[in-house]
Amino acid sequence: MVNVRIRGQDVDIDLEAELSNFEWTRPSWRAGKFQAASPFRYDRTPSFFVTLDGEYAGCWGDSGHYDAEWASGNFAKLLAFLRNESYEEAEEYLLESYGVPAEAGAQLTLKLPKLQLVQRKRQTLKEDTLSPYSPEPSEYLRLRGIPDEVQRVAGVHFSEINRAIVLPWRTAGGKLANVKYRKTYGKTFWYTKGAEPIRNLVYGIGQAERTTVLCEAEIDALSWRTAGFAAVAVGGVAFNRTKRDLIIRSPIEELIIATDNDKAGEKLRREVEKEMRGYVRIRQAYIGKCLPDGGFSVKDANEALVKYGVEALRESAEKSESCEGLYVNLRTGSRGK
Repeated sequence: MVNVRIRGQDVDIDLEAELSNFEWTRPSWRAGKFQAASPFRYDRTPSFFVTLDGEYAGCWGDSGHYDAEWASGNFAKLLAFLRNESYEEAEEYLLESYGVPAEAGAQLTLKLPKLQLVQRKRQTLKEDTLSPYSPEPSEYLRLRGIPDEVQRVAGVHFSEINRAIVLPWRTAGGKLANVKYRKTYGKTFWYTKGAEPIRNLVYGIGQAERTTVLCEAEIDALSWRTAGFAAVAVGGVAFNRTKRDLIIRSPIEELIIATDNDKAGEKLRREVEKEMRGYVRIRQAYIGKCLPDGGFSVKDANEALVKYGVEALRESAEKSESCEGLYVNLRTGSRGK
């Protein structure tokens, strides 16, 4: 555990445990420093580092950065990227997970309860939030296998100034709640500041059907839609009861869980099954071909779409395994298996 400053508070954080929750390319741990290929770019060399102790614990740098915004930063900024959420949400995750350390020299150490952060009520965004951006289909998404019609239905826009695709997040009733901007080079992204936090939303919930696929990222959801499935995304590697309740109130009766093939994806898969068990039928789908080492040939749905085509996704859905147990349809009160 090392001391990291979060919102003016000194918080003891297990940096190694947090970093170990994610898959890295060419990782190494040595002399108070973690090194790996950059998570922000398509990189194969260990040009990225995180300081693990001392005054600058949690600070990171990327020597091959594409722009100055992602050259360096603090741990909350890195975690926000890795967890696919806003900076404020990453700070709240760290405060809720680690709390405030006990006073130095205290005889008795108390385990503090998780902080209950006060949520301020946010208004939905105005539709003209999207007006500066082109509603024409993105060539970047075409190259990733997402056809124009799927992009139009999802309301995808494009920002010429930022060279980023613009992905609207809406409430179940169709109101604009947040917007994600994803660069078409590298992997960096950001959300509309001050909008509804992603933790309170499910991407595509307004287009859910009786059988719907659940995945992590928006582009993965669009990949499943390209294969002919209704699909939603949680927008990261965390699942909570707010997201659960949105799914319960939706038309979904059967949920096909298809998270990424990595440690964070497997953790999310277990969390979703645990929270949704008893409310909907659950199936577990694994994407890609199994490798001799027990891994898979692709990381996520979009990689499978680009590499193998829509049949790979359809096959993984057909082979999805049903999780045993009764469920209760809260809309009708009926029971089933």
